[in-house]
Amino acid sequence: MKTVEYEKLSTDAFARFGSYAGMINPTTERIGAEPIEFFRDIVQSSLGTSTTASFGVCRVGTRPFVIDVSEYHDGCCETLMPIDGDVLIHVAPAVPAAEFPFGNVRVFLVPQGTLVCLRPGVWHHGPYTLSGKPVNCLVALPERTYMVDCKTFEFPRAQWITITGVGIEKR
Repeated sequence: MKTVEYEKLSTDAFARFGSYAGMINPTTERIGAEPIEFFRDIVQSSLGTSTTASFGVCRVGTRPFVIDVSEYHDGCCETLMPIDGDVLIHVAPAVPAAEFPFGNVRVFLVPQGTLVCLRPGVWHHGPYTLSGKPVNCLVALPERTYMVDCKTFEFPRAQWITITGVGIEKR
């Protein structure tokens, strides 16, 4: 089984997959001053042709650190923010081929309160909780994307990918 070690988010490493920003105590441009400050336009997420953003929660519990399925959306970005813990996400670049790009998988540590926006076509799937405790993640997509624009690929067992790195124990 192939392995991939997770890495910390960095602008250079993540740019081809999307963008991200810390949403707790931001340091970006703001409107106003204490007691009310508005940190605006921090991360952008395309809704494609939809006019309705839909917000949901993906709760991830303990599971093996194995990538065995992935998905992508052609017409929009997917935005995710872990609310109450750190998570790991896998990504792979958008490619024209119908097959998953096994040789280009990356796994990133997304700290609690960091909003990640994945570009259209970027392969991904549900996050992994690093601590072993359940983590709630805010997810924003155009309404019903999971029904109308979600291509899923389940990996043959021989191509499953094990995630490794500091703090990961066999589950």
